[in-house]
Amino acid sequence: MDTAPAPAPAKPSLSRKPSPSFRLRNGSLNALRLRRVFDLFDRNGDGEITLDEMAAALDTLGLGADRASLEATVGAYIPAGAAGLGFEDFEGLHRALGDALFGPIVEEEPGKEGEAEDEDMKEAFRVFDENGDGFISAAELQAVLKKLGLAEARNLAAVQEMICNVDRDRDGQVDFGEFKCMMQGITVWGA
Repeated sequence: MDTAPAPAPAKPSLSRKPSPSFRLRNGSLNALRLRRVFDLFDRNGDGEITLDEMAAALDTLGLGADRASLEATVGAYIPAGAAGLGFEDFEGLHRALGDALFGPIVEEEPGKEGEAEDEDMKEAFRVFDENGDGFISAAELQAVLKKLGLAEARNLAAVQEMICNVDRDRDGQVDFGEFKCMMQGITVWGA
């Protein structure tokens, strides 16, 4: 019996236009998001992302990278004597990848900052508003938390409590205005 070899799994490619959500224009939102990504990748919570943790995180996201490519790309950002990337190193890697993919960040014209911030906020809102109805339900929040691998996703009651904490009109959902107020109230330490 002749069997053909299985096709190699497709590798993700940057040949198509990368998502602009890779780098938000709003510095504090970007720092918050980047810190959350760092914490998710840092599985053992030691403050460093090793190459093994990076590879595992990319595999979980369906973006598996071979070890040699990962070492070539990430290795230059790991300080001598360190086991992995600290947050500042991770931030430097993210900035370098962003500049390579999109060009350096261009300062906004005066008066346009608010517009750019609103666009970033709307883009962040759309991540959670999976069905596009203009509201974030507990089920949608739970689905996003689950994709991120967060333990809170296991308990619908905890997710509903998160919704209640920002749901000013008590309709059981978070609208864009409530989301925006919540996000503007977040303080990012060390950003």
